[in-house]
Amino acid sequence: MINIAFAGLRHGHIFSLFDEAVKNPEYNVLGAFEENEAARREAEGHGIVCNYRSLEALLADERVDAVALGGRYGERGGVAIKALRAGKHVIADKPLTTSLDELELIEREARLSGKKVSCMFTMRYDKKINGAKRLYESGALGEIAAVSFGGQHPLQYGRRPDWYFEENMHGGVINDIAIHGIDALDYAFGIKVGKINAARCWNKLAASEPRFLDCAQFMLTAENGAGIIADVSYAIPDGIEFGLPYYWQFYIWGTRGVLSFSHKTEGVYYLAGDPEPHALFEVDEGEYLDDFLRLVKGENGVILPMNEVLSSTRKTLEIQKYSEKTSD
Repeated sequence: MINIAFAGLRHGHIFSLFDEAVKNPEYNVLGAFEENEAARREAEGHGIVCNYRSLEALLADERVDAVALGGRYGERGGVAIKALRAGKHVIADKPLTTSLDELELIEREARLSGKKVSCMFTMRYDKKINGAKRLYESGALGEIAAVSFGGQHPLQYGRRPDWYFEENMHGGVINDIAIHGIDALDYAFGIKVGKINAARCWNKLAASEPRFLDCAQFMLTAENGAGIIADVSYAIPDGIEFGLPYYWQFYIWGTRGVLSFSHKTEGVYYLAGDPEPHALFEVDEGEYLDDFLRLVKGENGVILPMNEVLSSTRKTLEIQKYSEKTSD
């Protein structure tokens, strides 16, 4: 069993992690720390007890095996470093950090402490993603030639946390959103980012927050030569929200076939010489908290190894940093 405590409760994703931990018999939730009073009240409404008076008190609790991070993006890396130095495993909502320098320290502290670091890359446990992985591994699609994905989200201005728009807290829309797509391409198709050809962020929809660059696109070359084009803008119109059928839309073009699927729609693929569409078979590979338990115990069959958490984070941060050259 893992004794887990929560450090930072400033984004709604952390509530889903809490709910899953409470339901999982292999996890014992010891409590939480959140310094912001409004965030504490919201967390209490989700059943989370903020019983630690400080982060230091939480990290000093010898009962705590793992710390779950859900604070402001710009603060998570620093908390992860402190948790590792205190001898705790770390599981974070994405992003793990907004800084390449912090990422290097996280990797160093994990290596020195022998503790594990994971992140809520939930696409690795998505049934369509795993169905696509199985299809690719069967050889039906051939070699991957080109990939495009859209990870557009609703801006939800006025409902998003205020800290999104604070300087140095958000860390960029590419690091916030694209990290899911970058990690999923590596996991399902072995598509690893090689060269960054172009990346741009700009402000268009958050007119009252001109410093917040809410739109982003980029073009990459994968290590195998495949092309990658993506859009991860906060462009879904309010009111449609996450119900849009295009939410997380992927197109995978192989030398023998093409696959299309989204988070909301059934996957379809076509094979060379066969004009009839085929339905993507979905595959269940379990849940991320069960996988984190395997990671901590050093067991085989881990879906999200620590080195891939760090690699996907690093590649996405590099794309975000590259975008600074051309963003406006």
